[in-house]
Amino acid sequence: MLISVALGQVLSLLICGIGLTSKYLSEDFHANTPVFQSFLNYILLFLVYTTTLAVRQGEENLLAILRRRWWKYMILGLIDLEANYLVVKAYQYTTLTSIQLLDCFVIPVVILLSWFFLLIRYKAVHFLGIVVCILGMGCMAGADVLVGRHQGAGENKLVGDLLVLGGATLYGISNVWEEYIIRTLSRVEFLGMIGLFGAFFSGIQLAIMEHKELLKVPWDWQIGLLYVGFSACMFGLYSFMPVVIKKTSATSVNLSLLTADLYSLFCGLFLFHYKFSGLYLLSFFTILIGLVLYSSTSTYIAQDPRVYKQFRNPSGPVVDLPATAQVEPSVTYTSLGQETEEEPHVRVA
Repeated sequence: MLISVALGQVLSLLICGIGLTSKYLSEDFHANTPVFQSFLNYILLFLVYTTTLAVRQGEENLLAILRRRWWKYMILGLIDLEANYLVVKAYQYTTLTSIQLLDCFVIPVVILLSWFFLLIRYKAVHFLGIVVCILGMGCMAGADVLVGRHQGAGENKLVGDLLVLGGATLYGISNVWEEYIIRTLSRVEFLGMIGLFGAFFSGIQLAIMEHKELLKVPWDWQIGLLYVGFSACMFGLYSFMPVVIKKTSATSVNLSLLTADLYSLFCGLFLFHYKFSGLYLLSFFTILIGLVLYSSTSTYIAQDPRVYKQFRNPSGPVVDLPATAQVEPSVTYTSLGQETEEEPHVRVA
């Protein structure tokens, strides 16, 4: 349980780094280039993971994967790219508090999709933990209002709120799809294909929508260092998130990411001289308590374990259990134990 919570906080710290570098780029250097920043991340994923797939042999080769599943990864790449774009774009229209609260919409999206498509079943303690985490986020938003923290432009709040909801929905779809792929196929395949299609579509979007903004950037070593820092944090987030999702779940990861805004706030107390409120600490510990509650009990798959094994390895025979053996009604889904060295692969039509 503690490992699960700790791994989620590593992801939150990476998001904190992403937020801080983005803030410096946009406010101090007036470099408003969210698509270009995503493009840099997808290029790194392409260079590391797509090239790894290209040199593999047999069924795991890049061309073999593209022949079987290219259109699925194309859709996933678009979803991932636009989820990032919509949430960043929302800051131009609505308030920071609205974004913080509405971004939590990703949690019910992930729960519903996991329930219907991944067949995950939750217990009462999981829902209690989720409610506690969301209460912690509400406490943080209230603290922002009380201390008068910068709330954003708010020029067209309805448009901004709809952008956040759209981005949160796409994030939820992407996360659940990611969990399915890394559990039934492999982490390297997911990251390699995201790098391939993400770089392709973000390059097109960059050329159409952001090329003029890119020309306005006052390039120097400081801006270059910020772009490098952003790309490093983003690449680390994308590379490490599948590991955490495989050990926990997409729902657990999204609950853990609720603390990212608080880490950014604590850094902002020293870097940007934000005003402090005791409610921020209360919010932080409330979210951590919710995470501990959620992680204290494992979720499970609503099906016979023999069916689950056949789903993971369809080419192998289904082994009938002895009549005297006791068949468990469900399979524990989250696992904090030692992972096997070789990831199972599934041939998907």
